[in-house]
Amino acid sequence: MSVDTNTLQQKISLFIKIMIPILITQVALYLMSFFDILMTGRYDTYHLAGVTIGTSFWAPVYTGLAGILMGLTPIIAQQIGAKNKSSVRPTVQQALYVSLTLSAIIFILIKWAVLPAIMNMPLDVQVKQVAADYLTGMSIGLVPLMAYTVLRSFFDALGATRVSMLIILISAPINIVLNYLLIFGNFGFPELGGAGAGYASGFTYWLVFFIAAFIAWSSRHFKEFSLFSGWPRVSFTRWKEILAVGVPIGLSIFVEISIFSVVTLLMSSYTAQVISAHQIALNFTSLLYMVPLSVSMGTTILVGQSIGGGRTKDARQFTYLGIGFAVLFSFLSIFILLMLREEIASMYTPDPAIITLAVHFFIYAAFFQLSDAVQAPIQGALRGYKDVTMTFLVGVFSFWIIGLPTGYILAAYTELGAYGYWVGLIAGLTVGAVILSFRLRFIQSMQTKKSLEL
Repeated sequence: MSVDTNTLQQKISLFIKIMIPILITQVALYLMSFFDILMTGRYDTYHLAGVTIGTSFWAPVYTGLAGILMGLTPIIAQQIGAKNKSSVRPTVQQALYVSLTLSAIIFILIKWAVLPAIMNMPLDVQVKQVAADYLTGMSIGLVPLMAYTVLRSFFDALGATRVSMLIILISAPINIVLNYLLIFGNFGFPELGGAGAGYASGFTYWLVFFIAAFIAWSSRHFKEFSLFSGWPRVSFTRWKEILAVGVPIGLSIFVEISIFSVVTLLMSSYTAQVISAHQIALNFTSLLYMVPLSVSMGTTILVGQSIGGGRTKDARQFTYLGIGFAVLFSFLSIFILLMLREEIASMYTPDPAIITLAVHFFIYAAFFQLSDAVQAPIQGALRGYKDVTMTFLVGVFSFWIIGLPTGYILAAYTELGAYGYWVGLIAGLTVGAVILSFRLRFIQSMQTKKSLEL
């Protein structure tokens, strides 16, 4: 629920209270994917390759479209901040209708676009079949996964981020157990190999949704919203509001995630050792990114509630708190990457050649941290203000017009080689952070002017 804070200490306390459960949730979600890869790798190399291919298609398609539903968080946060609770139920219900539509779109894309594309790839027949079966298994959980995304946005917008944390902490171990049963065929279950990881995730998504729905229906904290009663007809007016905020967010997420997939594909001309070292650096920095991402999501909630309540000064202070938290953590990340890079690389592989290459990639990854730490909370703040289109446009400009061409030129025409792609990404991310900083100041000044007029 929206909480008024008067002192800086109260704001810091509230920010941490909101952010820590989000961080735990994001790390747990990350670990679910990590164990899919780890356990499949223990089963068979071909099955690991199949799951890797399947994941590379699933991630941008799912996260881009599911990101549309993240637009619900600032919408509900502003409704709560404005004490307009009566609008929450119809907004959530219409978002659930939207989630069904998005589930159908993802299913169609997977069945009639992604699966044929995989079958036409120049890969081993077994690898292609595992990738297809893995995606089929994931698809059985599409409807509950998208519906859960709506309920999570509802919980988070109210500041009840511990609910999402509890659900994932319950579900993650169950997913690992299902992996154990369905990948390896233990205790009489069918031995599905890599496809088993997909079916395990699909079944887990149903469990996650049912737990979330039960909490939303039964908990005294959420009963007043009566989310599952008085279902209205489809309202395209509310769909328009949800999509106007959500579509740019989904596109922004797609732009950011797909750029790393494209860079990895462009690096396929290098040796397997270079590609492996690149993946190690990318994998570990993805884990570190969970902190600025969680700060960003917390910033969206608190800025949204503040703006809804007409507290523009609070919104500004929560924004700077978010940037401060992320920047402080970035210094720790830089220290870890520079001082422990050899030890980190050694956790992934015993191959000394790959370790040497990964150590060099980690140097560039360290430079990545500061720009990430500035950009992520600014994106979160702008979403809290419901200023989302500019974030998408800046993402396209910074990554695809600045970052990727710069990286390609440096990789192809300088001695940097594969490292050039990382320099390009750093350049793009830095440009994006600078532009979004100016955009944030403009939006804040507009909000201050608007509040003075009222």
